[in-house]
Amino acid sequence: MAHDDLVRREFARQAETFEDARVNAAFTAHLERLVDFAAPSTEDVCLDVACGTGLVARALGGRVRHVNAFDLTPEMLAVGKAAADAEGVTNVVFLRGDATDLPFLDGSFSLVVTRFSLHQVSAPERVVRELVRVCRPGGRVVVADLLRGPGPGDPDRVERLRDPSHGRMLTAEAVAGALADAGAAVTATDVFPVERPLRTWLAQARTPVETGRAIAAQLRAELAGGPPTGMRPLLVDDRLWFTQTWGHFFATMQSGRKA
Repeated sequence: MAHDDLVRREFARQAETFEDARVNAAFTAHLERLVDFAAPSTEDVCLDVACGTGLVARALGGRVRHVNAFDLTPEMLAVGKAAADAEGVTNVVFLRGDATDLPFLDGSFSLVVTRFSLHQVSAPERVVRELVRVCRPGGRVVVADLLRGPGPGDPDRVERLRDPSHGRMLTAEAVAGALADAGAAVTATDVFPVERPLRTWLAQARTPVETGRAIAAQLRAELAGGPPTGMRPLLVDDRLWFTQTWGHFFATMQSGRKA
């Protein structure tokens, strides 16, 4: 199956749970941290790329002039549009398309944001180039993503068991480098660990029960001295949790940036 088809399949399954705080509390709890980091203004015309249900776009909507919420998966967009209507958000438009080939002219937006997209796509550097291309001179590009954390083990392998559409996590240096190569200068970063309960993380992705048990067994084995998974597991009240590294990157446009 082509990677884009795999992404559409998995996120169509996750659309109803994507921003459900009961199973994805980390995603909703750190939303305002990202929006504040992006420093939106009332004059901004924004683009939220690979927006999912438009959680970030809707949060920005109350603080900017206009937002285009752009995603590959129609089920995600439908959930987001219904939520925006219910919340009375009227300045967010939902659009479907590919993050590696944005259907916008160069320099169309003053603030371009993407959250949790780079680790899902097969060509993250191409997405970054598109983010930069559609951002106007003097504008800002904000990237938020899962990052490859410290220590041994391959967290991508476990992430892919949970969600087969997962690609690969970049390091903080790689994300900053991709933005610089595209012509945007990173002027601020916010990198932090996020501890998450395993049970709800699996539930949000609707991971098959047997696959979830296999992941749990690997994390418990690591805690007992077995091979590292890269997931940095821990026990909280005797329940399995794990640790991710999240990063926010704020970049400003440079003159003479690459196309």
